Amino acid sequence: MLTQSAAAQWEKGYNNYGPWLKEKYNGQRVFKVIVDGGFTCPNRDGSKGYGGCTYCNVDSFTPSVSRQAPTLREQVIQGMERARKGNKADKFIIYFQPNTNTYAPVHYLKMMYDEALSIEPENIVGLSVGTRPDCIDAEKIALLESYTDRFDVDLEMGMESIYDDTLLQINRGCLHGDLVKALELTRNSKLDICVHTIFGFPWETKEMMLRYADEINRFDHIKFVKFHHLHIVEGSVMGVKYKREPFKLFSLEEYADFLCELLPLVRPDVVIQRLFGLSDRELLIAPNWQLRKSEIQHFIDQRILSKGVVQGSALM
Repeated sequence: MLTQSAAAQWEKGYNNYGPWLKEKYNGQRVFKVIVDGGFTCPNRDGSKGYGGCTYCNVDSFTPSVSRQAPTLREQVIQGMERARKGNKADKFIIYFQPNTNTYAPVHYLKMMYDEALSIEPENIVGLSVGTRPDCIDAEKIALLESYTDRFDVDLEMGMESIYDDTLLQINRGCLHGDLVKALELTRNSKLDICVHTIFGFPWETKEMMLRYADEINRFDHIKFVKFHHLHIVEGSVMGVKYKREPFKLFSLEEYADFLCELLPLVRPDVVIQRLFGLSDRELLIAPNWQLRKSEIQHFIDQRILSKGVVQGSALM
């Protein structure tokens, strides 16, 4: 018989990360603490290019409270305090999010991870590291695996698009083959693998975007996914272009309907960490749906339920 949290995991029609966490950690409230390790990206520092991905302003996806803490230790301590006060958190996952968090020598990465995990280790259950697939190798995988005897460790890699033409247009600095190579390297790893996608590049059709599901399904060790819609933000190359000549972006209704077509194509064992992204309002240019995060989530969930959508149903 399913526990209450296990049943809640599927009550919205998809494999929902929040209830999945609660079930995994025996009913405890587990929250991610975002930290900025001060890393950069190879398409920012000249190694593979300059300016970063054309859609990206790092500040747009890093909470302002995380950016204000000057040291790694202070970021962790303050993040835990906020999660305890605001969300009654019991345990924490340390999440290295901004930029490319494996883009440094292994000894330096170890120093950073060790410091973050040394703060209240009895209350930390996981380490999550966001990166690019071209900044992963066997040595870095081994380093991350060295923490798995004490913590759950997930490696989050930006898929963004499965099309090389798109990756070239957005100045990604790597191709889809780099992701495939990284996924093959991690196939038998102890790490939990997460991929991040962006939907809504104006030159990609709906049919092209739905094929992302095939690529996710192809790698049976992908455990988590994050789905985002394309944001246009201040401080990005795409933001400048959009202001000069606006192009078509998802409305909330269109995006919800797209997810209703996508989810039945995604393996049911894949846990959905996010269905959409959210930028700081002061940085967001478009699309501005003029709703709070909880309201967007409710709208999408209701659309999924009203259409009777079930993740993975098209594969059965």
